[in-house]
Amino acid sequence: MTSKQTLLAVLVAGAFVSAHAATAPTTPLTSGTLAVAPAPVKSVDRIVAVVNKQVITQLELDHRIKQALDNLQRQHVAPPEPEALKHQVLEQMITEDVQMQFASLNGISVDDSELERTIAQIAKQNKVSVDGMYAQLAKDGVSQAQFRSDMRRDITLDRLKQREVESRVTVTDTEVDQVLKSANTANRSDYHLATILVSVPERASAKDIDLKSKRAETALADIKAGKPFAQVAATYSDAPNALKGGDLGWRPATSLPPELASLLETLQPGESSGVIRSPQGFYIFKLIEKRAQGAAQLVEQYHTEHILIRTNEAVSEADARAKVDQIRDRIARGASFEEMARLYSEDGSNTRGGDLGWVSLGDTVPEFEKAMLSLPLNQVSAPVRSPFGWHLIKVVDKRTQDVADQRERLAIKQQIRARKVEQAYLDWVRQLRDSAFVQERLDDNQ
Repeated sequence: MTSKQTLLAVLVAGAFVSAHAATAPTTPLTSGTLAVAPAPVKSVDRIVAVVNKQVITQLELDHRIKQALDNLQRQHVAPPEPEALKHQVLEQMITEDVQMQFASLNGISVDDSELERTIAQIAKQNKVSVDGMYAQLAKDGVSQAQFRSDMRRDITLDRLKQREVESRVTVTDTEVDQVLKSANTANRSDYHLATILVSVPERASAKDIDLKSKRAETALADIKAGKPFAQVAATYSDAPNALKGGDLGWRPATSLPPELASLLETLQPGESSGVIRSPQGFYIFKLIEKRAQGAAQLVEQYHTEHILIRTNEAVSEADARAKVDQIRDRIARGASFEEMARLYSEDGSNTRGGDLGWVSLGDTVPEFEKAMLSLPLNQVSAPVRSPFGWHLIKVVDKRTQDVADQRERLAIKQQIRARKVEQAYLDWVRQLRDSAFVQERLDDNQ
């Protein structure tokens, strides 16, 4: 593999960017404001795509195009040409349908109680009641049934990604040590990046690769001609964040391959790279901003233990909750938390009696952190639901700590893991998509 091919590893994620996130109708705008999808347009319905044994209709596509336009407008990103946007959104819907069908075949579902909890949380984040949120949605033409369907889809896709990809990705201390020992560690900069990915199918022919290369070169030509990078990304990129203008957020230099960090050092904010070949396809990167890393801060840490019961095709939501309730009852009657963790917890901490070590704010998902912060020392929490499953949590100690070295290691580890997750996720979705029967009918006049 050439040095340019190693730049594949740059595809990193902040908060588990997923393929459906670009058009999800649930992102809060500013405090107290709810981001909603506009009403579907009036249209004669027809089939625009067949995905295995299911179909996507024109009205469904129109609804998602309106959502995409709304999201782009909120981000102040000029939309691509209508025909390009239509194809981008339809491809995203096809990819989602393939995943949803896989989830159904493998017993991954979202029951009504979990859906209600998620909707209540969204309403709380937007500082409205659930009824008030539904009323706001209705004013914008979004029915309660449509909103609930969109939410159920989003939760299912998140859970599928976690089970099929995230749960299988590990990062070793050796990998972190290698980054710390590299020359790249001397670079103390953070980079705000955006990317365009023109994906190449796994078994692409030479002709297909050439067509994809020309598509990437066309995207680069548009950038050089002065078109906004975000608009070009929304037009050409196959990455999950395409309809977010390709924005990857901030990435520390230590989390990037040395070749990419060196390339970014040659760019000024606002400048873009050329086309870079990787096994996944063709990339173009843009340096949006650059900043020096700040000094480490004193942080509150919590020595935390937990027990995790996962849900899967063999364990329903109700069964997992019942199991964690039984474990908590046994602990209340005198069983050792640590012994219960060794016997029943379903993650890597079980061999340590559920010990997660010292946990800082931001290290865990919000649901876990909220419960952790509210616990008195050595008290077992009520069951806590997170994207990973059902937890019992116990905090055994608290401290204020200067975490300069630990923070650096943790940040590097998180970035390596995010990078590996997104690479694995893109590969997995591409393979799933390539194995599906898909027939597009956008150009049919039926």
